[in-house]
Amino acid sequence: MDRANSRDRALRDRAEAVIPGGMYGHQSTALLPEDYPQFFQRGEGAHIWDADGRRYLDLMCAYGPNLFGYANPDIDAAFVRQLGLGDTLTGPTALMVELAETLTAMVTHAEWAIFCKNGTDATSMALSISRAHTKRRVVVRAKGAYHGAAAWCTPRPAGVIDSDRAHQVFCDYNDVASLEAAVAEAGDDLACVFAAPFRHDVFVDQAEPDPAYAHRARQLCDERGALLVVDDVRAGFRLARDCSWTRLGVQPDLSSWGKCIANGHALSALLGSDKARAAAASVYSTGSFWYQAAPMAAALATLRLIRETDYLERITALGERLRAGLDERARAAGFGFRQTGPATLPLFLFDDDPDLRKGFCFASAMLDRGVYVHPWHNMFMCAAMTEADIEAALDAAEGAFAELKRRGGALPPVEKLAFLTTGAR
Repeated sequence: MDRANSRDRALRDRAEAVIPGGMYGHQSTALLPEDYPQFFQRGEGAHIWDADGRRYLDLMCAYGPNLFGYANPDIDAAFVRQLGLGDTLTGPTALMVELAETLTAMVTHAEWAIFCKNGTDATSMALSISRAHTKRRVVVRAKGAYHGAAAWCTPRPAGVIDSDRAHQVFCDYNDVASLEAAVAEAGDDLACVFAAPFRHDVFVDQAEPDPAYAHRARQLCDERGALLVVDDVRAGFRLARDCSWTRLGVQPDLSSWGKCIANGHALSALLGSDKARAAAASVYSTGSFWYQAAPMAAALATLRLIRETDYLERITALGERLRAGLDERARAAGFGFRQTGPATLPLFLFDDDPDLRKGFCFASAMLDRGVYVHPWHNMFMCAAMTEADIEAALDAAEGAFAELKRRGGALPPVEKLAFLTTGAR
């Protein structure tokens, strides 16, 4: 479509006057192909409609929060019912206790819960509680791992000073020797080790966690009296109905959750073991909207579906079907096309594509065919997707690969690359 005369373009023009840069965060215009819409009007099931009314199968799922479908009737009905009774009140409702009971019953290591709004809230609380528990300062975490947008962990350095990043030691994900060296460097000042459920850094292939790495992280924390934190904000409930590292036989002391736990309604959580209970009680953590009742009602409805349906098996099967079909079509078109990470959180990257030209062109061609994918960020499967949706995505991919092949070397450079990569790793 002609985006130069679109409603999306008009909204961008208005936004540039009143929003710094016209857009911020992960939807910044500098992070996506030029023809990608910035504004949307609605979502239903596995689909979204942009501001101009164009419909897409959404493989981003709102960057993860959509697990059971946009506008899920059961979840949204619970939200609306509670909204009619009261949402932001002087204090919480009984739903907060019920939700904490539900989560601690579902997540093996968890014996308490604190609720907040964003993943960054939960990961930052985990760091504070670890320091309160140990009376130490240093956090060990993997290079390139994303744990939120607070100053201590943001991937972009603007506005960050050295003291914001102090007392951090970095290791290579899945490298036991590197982890051991980082812990040794932290010495007697080690407060915690932060772990991603799998390697989901941007611009590079994803990787499942090595069980030896996960078990050694647990062992090192036990030896040093530090806390192990699993950041499950991105992957929570898309890999297991428990904390993601339970698949490896490893239980953390703290785990951070967000995105899909209320199916798109604003809620995140920090879960912890009794070991860290006293420290959690000692840390002052709050927010004006952290006690909101309606998102907690939505979360209870979401967790019921997690417990009682086969959603995980279905999204895994759909993800595997998508992966197999894309492999077949990429090979037929003559492209080296890498799909890495769990099938429920796929990432697509092309071989011989250092500046992402192929990736951006492929993403735009998929968009033209009604499928919203991302050129360098992992995507998400949701339970509202159907086999017909996957077939439609594969048909779109066949056409997108063909277009990419027709264009050959005549691909425009991604001039945004320096912006994309500076500070992101």
